[in-house]
Amino acid sequence: MDSFEINKIIASILLVALLIIGISKVSNIIFVVEKPERSAYKVETVGSEQAMIENEVKSETEIKVDIAALMAKADLAHGEKVFKKCSACHSIEAGGGNKIGPALYNVVGRKVAALEDYKYSKALVEYKKNWSFEELNGFLIKPQKWIKGTKMAYAGLRKEKDRASVILYLNNYADNPLPLP
Repeated sequence: MDSFEINKIIASILLVALLIIGISKVSNIIFVVEKPERSAYKVETVGSEQAMIENEVKSETEIKVDIAALMAKADLAHGEKVFKKCSACHSIEAGGGNKIGPALYNVVGRKVAALEDYKYSKALVEYKKNWSFEELNGFLIKPQKWIKGTKMAYAGLRKEKDRASVILYLNNYADNPLPLP
């Protein structure tokens, strides 16, 4: 291939590039698009904006849950199935040792951070409550939000039936299961 052939190839590539740029500039001149000052789409919300702001500000710790109605949704077999996610870090059997997380046998009704042979986060040690049905429900929604500073990195259980079933399952694994509310 001689230099004349190479020059023709390079010239054709440059010509195509110039045509693309030229067409783009000409089309921008011909077709002027005016951008609107505000968005064309408005999302309508149910209720007043003040109510939405109040709901966002209200933390999950302030929301009261009818625990009896929640526990009515519980199913032991479903709780066993959902608990399989938890079993990667927690043991549930009597005499089961701690894993990444503490053993959960007899957890319902027990004081938070009560096991002597497990190193809890500072936030859990300072949390001076018992693992009641309500506390477990709140914690299982989103552990990091319920007790700020906990080292449990689990995202939580959003579905009420899942939480209720896991709580029932945990209550079942105890020497003396607490009566359901």
